[in-house]
Parts: sequence; structure tokens; C-alpha cells
Amino acid sequence: MEKQLHLNLLGSRPPMPGGLQSGSKMRMGPGRKRDFTSLPWSQYFETLEDVEVDNNSSKDTFRIYCSGSHGPVLLLLHGGGHSALSWAVFTAVICSRIHCRVVAMDLRGHGDTKVKNPDDLSAETMAKDIGKVVEVLYGENPPPIMMIGHSMGGAIAVHTAVANHLPSLLGLCVIDVVEGTAMDALNSMQNFLRSRPKTFKSVENAIEWSVKSGQIRNIESARVSMGGQVKKCDEPLSSPGVSKSIGEGIIEEEEEEEEEEGGESHHKRKKEDDQEVKESLFTWRVDLSKTEIYWEGWFKGLSVLFLTCPVPKLLLLAGVDRLDKDLTIGQMQGKFQMQVLPQCGHAVHEDAPEKVADALATFMVRHKFTEFQEGFL
Repeated sequence: MEKQLHLNLLGSRPPMPGGLQSGSKMRMGPGRKRDFTSLPWSQYFETLEDVEVDNNSSKDTFRIYCSGSHGPVLLLLHGGGHSALSWAVFTAVICSRIHCRVVAMDLRGHGDTKVKNPDDLSAETMAKDIGKVVEVLYGENPPPIMMIGHSMGGAIAVHTAVANHLPSLLGLCVIDVVEGTAMDALNSMQNFLRSRPKTFKSVENAIEWSVKSGQIRNIESARVSMGGQVKKCDEPLSSPGVSKSIGEGIIEEEEEEEEEEGGESHHKRKKEDDQEVKESLFTWRVDLSKTEIYWEGWFKGLSVLFLTCPVPKLLLLAGVDRLDKDLTIGQMQGKFQMQVLPQCGHAVHEDAPEKVADALATFMVRHKFTEFQEGFL
């Protein structure tokens, strides 16, 4: 179990037992073809905005995606290495459940946010970023805000709440990050990061890898969110073989499917795919291995900080085994509400967006933060 958890923190998840490692043959069974093409953000969010924040003599620009025009604001913070697009499918669902506004933010060093010092991913700096963005958006009288964070984003949400950067904070929802499990798993995180492919031959290839490796179990979410995790390589890499090995597994699978279906010759496609590998490689937007100096600062003492936040709190977990001692005692004392969503990977809100939306909607309506949409019960 500990190996599965590794670090369900940074927003990434090690392959499931028996899962695919880089270079392994990817198979789905005979005759099955699935669509791994990208989906646009505009299918799930209403608007996109780049928010400028003063940073001494320069300006930092934070990318946000928004939906809704009234009700409390759901401020969504993604996990490490991910982007605001990881909330896309969840956003469409939650807006159909309750009256609310959604603001999903690309955190510093992630997605399409551009800051002067993208390598400073300390909890203190990222918490201040969130306060500054909210201030630019809403001025001195911000609307009621429900802050929701996944993994690293959950830790940053707690630090933001404790520092009182959001004076209009209504409540706090943390998704699948627990201090005890996180601290135990830090030692094995670098090994997991090294096991991931370093490059992909296309965004579609990255989407396919994410689904078949078990990192994102919901193909629709993977199709919209993986574009926020990878980017075109700035310059040719010295060892494109890594990417090619990932591509070959997919190419072989397609060849087998064509043979099973009596398809035409596949040699031409393989040649074209090999050419594509040479022409255009994609790599991770964030080198998570370089963020190690901040990991302890994100997670150490997190349980006590979470329990001291003076607002209603919801903890959503992929497994009850993730609870540590402080949270177990706090849960028995009724200091927060907890819900376990089984059969999910670490990316709970991507794997099961409807279950997460239902849990959050019920929590918010119970606390009279909002109301259900008319006709939804």
C-alpha cells in the first residue's frame, strides 16, 4: 500500500501495481480504439483571463479559468505538475449542481502562469500569490470564497487559510493529501519521477500514457488536462529514444488492432510516426524533481494547521488508510467532515468528478453557503 501511495501529493501518482512503465507495450485488448485527442478548455470553462499582480518593479501574470456569475466563489488549486485544467470536468459538473462561481488558477511555475521567479514554490510565496490574485479580482470586498485544493494545492490552500490571505473565506476542502502519508512517501518520490517518460511524441501520446499508466483514470479529464502538464520542447533533446520507446508501444498496439480488424498496411503509418518523433517532442512543463527543497515545507505540520483553520472543513480521500494520528483524533472529535471515495486514483477530482461535485455540493448546502440549482436534487 505504501508503494501505491508513494507521494500522492505532488499531483502525480506512481503506476498502479502491474501498471505500465516507460517503454512497455501498451495494450487495450482486441478491437478497441479510444480517442486521445485534446479537448479545448472552452468546452468546460466560460472565460480565460491573465491576472496581473505587482511584484516590486515588475508584474507577475497568473492564468485563471472561470465559470458562473453569481453565488460563492470556488477557488480551485491544482496539484504539483498539473494545471487549472485538471478541474475542467469537475467545473462543468459542480456548476450544474449548485449556484456558484468557479475560479481555477494556474499556480506559480505551472500551466500558463508567468512569474519573475517561477522556481520559488515555497508554501509562503504561493499562499501570498493566491491572496494577491483574489485582491486584484475583487478588490477590498471579495465575495464569499470556498477554497478547494488537490494534493500540493490542498497543502497550499491550508497555508493560505492559516495566513488569513482570504478574509472572506467560507470553508476549506482538501483532496487526498495527508501529512503522515506524505512525509513517509517523500523518500521514494524521486525514484517515481525518474520512472516516468521524459518526453512524448505528441500531446495525444501524453494523454494516452496518462490513462494507460493509471495516473488519470478518466479519459475525458485526461484529454483536457494533460495539455496543461506538457509543452513542446524548447530545443531538440539529446536522447529522443525515451520518447520513441513510448511511441513504439502505442504504434505496436495500433498495428495489432489493424491486423485483427483486417486493416491495410501499417508500415507507412509507423514511418510517419517515427518522423513525427524527430520533428516535435513534448516534455513536462514542470520538473518536479527540482521542487524537492519545498516538499517538507508544503506538508510538515499540515494536519495540525488544517485542524486549526477556523472555517468548516471537508477532507476527501481516495482511501481511509491515508489518515494520520492527528487527523484521526480530529475526525473523532468532529473537527472536520471526511468522505472516502473508493475506486479512485490520487487525482480524485479527475477520476470521479461527479462524486467530488456531489460531496462538495452537499457540504456547501448543509452549511448554507449556497443552494442547489433548481431542479437538481
